[in-house]
Parts: sequence; structure tokens; C-alpha cells
Amino acid sequence: SRYQAAWDTLNQQIIQCDRCPRLIAHCEEVARVKRKAYFEDDYWGRPVPNFGDHKARLLIVGLAPGAHGANRTGRMFTGARSGDWLFRALFRGGFANQAEAIGRDDGLTLANCAITGACHCAPPDNKPVAEEIAACREWMTATVELLPVRVFLALGQIGWRAVIDYARSRDWYAGSLPKFA
Repeated sequence: SRYQAAWDTLNQQIIQCDRCPRLIAHCEEVARVKRKAYFEDDYWGRPVPNFGDHKARLLIVGLAPGAHGANRTGRMFTGARSGDWLFRALFRGGFANQAEAIGRDDGLTLANCAITGACHCAPPDNKPVAEEIAACREWMTATVELLPVRVFLALGQIGWRAVIDYARSRDWYAGSLPKFA
């Protein structure tokens, strides 16, 4: 379908993004050095695309790929403990066809659900700077505008803030935000 083609095109654009030299260098360095436990793995080591159903009404927004999770596997929340919990929950809720996510070719599919990140590259210490989040905002906007999203599930403060920023850009939300330490 043309929606699937648009989804695939968007994800290819994300993979090819090179806007944040610090993040690209970090992803490549982590992929080159590797973690001992994954020394035999071929790391993805570049921007991680969205994952899920191109007709999703539920959009999960996380922070960014983990250095040895999604930056290794090439799929959001895959290969990390947070993903273990998330995919079990999505399976129980009927959004995933299986409870386990170990790699891009494990057969996992999502139904009526997609996953994105405020950033698509693994940041050092899991802390992207404001300019890096801003550079990825276009991908968040394109993702939301492509999908028939009705529900956002933000995981963590940065994911939550990305959803609020998007809502403000559409004049859906004009209230004040709580101050975080």
C-alpha cells in the first residue's frame, strides 16, 4: 500500500540521517568497540528507524536507542532490559505477536502499535543535548503525521517532553509543564 511505502521511505530517511556528528560518531564507536557480552555480534551502529505497524493508532515514544540495545540490534527497544518488559506487555495487550525481542530477524511484529524515539541515535550516557533532540524533531513530526495515531505512550521524561512539544506544535496543548530537577 502507499502507506506502507511512505512508512518504509520515512524509515530509510531516518537511517540515512547524519545531522548530529557527535551521535553518529558515538554510534559508530560503540559498534566498533562493542561490549564484551556482544563481541560476536554485528552492531547496527547508525540511526535506528521506527518500528511497528504503519497503521498504528498507538505510538510509543522513548528516549533513544540504547548503546548496546537498539544500536546493536537496529530495532527500537530490542536487546535491552527495558524492551524485555515492554514487549512482554505489548504481547499481553495484543499489540505484539510474541513476548520476546532479540533481534531484527526474530519474527516480532506489532499490530496497531509503533515505536519511535525522541532521538534515533544512541547518545553518550543516554543524554542527548537539546540540539540533538531538536534535530530529530522532524522525524517525530513525520512519524505522527503519517500514522493514524490516537494514543501516545511516552516512556521517560524526554519521550514525554517530545510528545508535549509535538502537541504544542499542533496547538493541542498550551498549558504549563512541571519543572523537573
